[in-house]
Amino acid sequence: MAKKNVDEMSFLDHLEELRWHLVRAVVSVLVAAILAFIFKDFIVGIIMAPKHMDFPTYVALCEMSKFFGMDMSFCANELPFVIEVRSVGGQFSAHIWTSIYAGLVIAFPYVLYQLWSFISPGLQANERRSSRGFILIASLLFFLGVAFGYYVITPLSLNFLTNYTFADEVSNAFDLSSYNSIVRSSSLAAGFVFELPILIYFLTKIGLVTPQFLRKYRKYALVIVLILSAVITPPDIASQVIVAIPILILYQVSIYISAIVVRKQKRRAARENKKSKVKS
Repeated sequence: MAKKNVDEMSFLDHLEELRWHLVRAVVSVLVAAILAFIFKDFIVGIIMAPKHMDFPTYVALCEMSKFFGMDMSFCANELPFVIEVRSVGGQFSAHIWTSIYAGLVIAFPYVLYQLWSFISPGLQANERRSSRGFILIASLLFFLGVAFGYYVITPLSLNFLTNYTFADEVSNAFDLSSYNSIVRSSSLAAGFVFELPILIYFLTKIGLVTPQFLRKYRKYALVIVLILSAVITPPDIASQVIVAIPILILYQVSIYISAIVVRKQKRRAARENKKSKVKS
């Protein structure tokens, strides 16, 4: 059966189209999750790497601490904690959920492709051309965010939280799910935060955001960024600043993107007005 034109599709037709895009996206995540489940040793190596002090971030921070004469906790032989499982099916459950989240990260570009395939038919030809690199750029930003969360936020959080002492009589023995949660939430949260320029691009396209608005409320955005940094990092100033810097850079980049979108919209509107005057 020939595919219907977008203008001819009813609401139920759109829902049916959306359903199939969602099905394909979910299937891609499941396939990637199965691969992650099979290659368990590789995934476990990635998850457990921030636990060891030879992790690149700890090495770099140790050298930095020596140079500036700062806290030497990054130069310890090992982090003061062990990982335990306190339920019968704990390891199997961790294997399943870790594979699913790994599948989401791996299949993210294809999930975006399905989302774009549903949205793009409703756009004008010039809008589709100007958004041609959407999947590539959005995927790149997401992977950069995941890498930032994994290599920066995760080790900072682990170092602070595992070295924090409430009482000398209490030893650190963390449940596997708790450890996985730190690695997972830090990486995925940073991945989605790094999508800010893409979000601003589309909000500007539909007229909800302007560069003037973003510049006007820049100081409030700074406060929000610092609060966000405090939420996803341990409560020390150095970690919050390290996390806040790339987010602020992304906010500034978003302002430039919004300005470019508005400039193009004005040029397009001016060309259309000129054409309409010529015709009249």
